[in-house]
Amino acid sequence: MSDARSVRLLVLDVDGVLTDAGIIYSEDGVEHKRFCARDGAGIVAWRRLGNRVAILSGRTSSTVERRARELGIEVVMQGSKDKLADLRAIVHRCGCTLDETAMMGDDWPDLPAMMACHYRITVADACQDVRSIADFVARHRGGHGAVREAIEHLLQEQGRLAEAQSCFAA
Repeated sequence: MSDARSVRLLVLDVDGVLTDAGIIYSEDGVEHKRFCARDGAGIVAWRRLGNRVAILSGRTSSTVERRARELGIEVVMQGSKDKLADLRAIVHRCGCTLDETAMMGDDWPDLPAMMACHYRITVADACQDVRSIADFVARHRGGHGAVREAIEHLLQEQGRLAEAQSCFAA
């Protein structure tokens, strides 16, 4: 099992991780996604402690761009056809190494990038192939607090959970 203590960059897939993997289109063709507010609070705390977050998705959605802006996530790579190559570009852009990187994915397209990362995280409802290589499997499903749970796990392993909780103290 890999060590979570060195993780400084958390790379997140979208569909199935930040969302429940459902895609909803309105009558006029507009795509809608549902995000978990607790995941967002965890991302904000992770960032306030000086860590980085990036989004790496095979699909493209303006909703993802909006949510990333709300959470202060500066590195968003959508429409990825090669997640491993794009992961390497993200790591370089963030000034980190793969040894400082955790990736949270849920399905086959995430496997190559996850395998390259130092620490691999997934959701409770991920496909078996992803769960079998994960260092940490959240008890929550994608879009239902799994990202928050993963961040709490990383911070607990790093001895920084109380510090993260204090990010929101008045």
